Amino acid sequence: MRTWSRKNSLGGVKLRSEMDAREAAVLRSLVSSVLGLLQERADATPQDDLAALTGLRVGSSVPPDDASLARLLPDFYRSEADSPEADNADVNGALRSLHEPEIIDEKLTAGHIILDTLPAEGGRVLLTPEQADAWLAGLNDVRLALGTTLGIDADTPDHLDPSDPRAPHLDVYHWLTWMQDSLIVALSP
Repeated sequence: MRTWSRKNSLGGVKLRSEMDAREAAVLRSLVSSVLGLLQERADATPQDDLAALTGLRVGSSVPPDDASLARLLPDFYRSEADSPEADNADVNGALRSLHEPEIIDEKLTAGHIILDTLPAEGGRVLLTPEQADAWLAGLNDVRLALGTTLGIDADTPDHLDPSDPRAPHLDVYHWLTWMQDSLIVALSP
């Protein structure tokens, strides 16, 4: 992949890069996996009779069991562990049921924008600033999901021993980080 670049044109600002077929396939696969997780969560939302009557959508009030999905849809409120109100399940459940459908919709939209603007066989990628924002959000979701799966934390070294089964995936994680950083730099005026 080439570094993202910013070009001014008659149609406005465009951000562009190129990916080879292998890079495009990896990114498409990762984005599709995250979209699948999010769509499963949306489809598993219990049907609510009041929501059907009023048109108000509600989401699940319980956090996801899947660690990657829980990282993409974290609790809204966390208190200090030693505080008397340490159990915030009711608050988080209510906030989750009210806001999760829209959050999932935004994440699905961002992922679909990546898939729609990324040539399946690789090649030139040309984005508007709005599409670039969606790419940033979608890349962040992929990085969060992959990082959770790999157990990446502040103590994870930049390079793992080649015999570690996570090593190639960590390289992909770093590539996603570089791609996201390059796009942020290109978006900056």
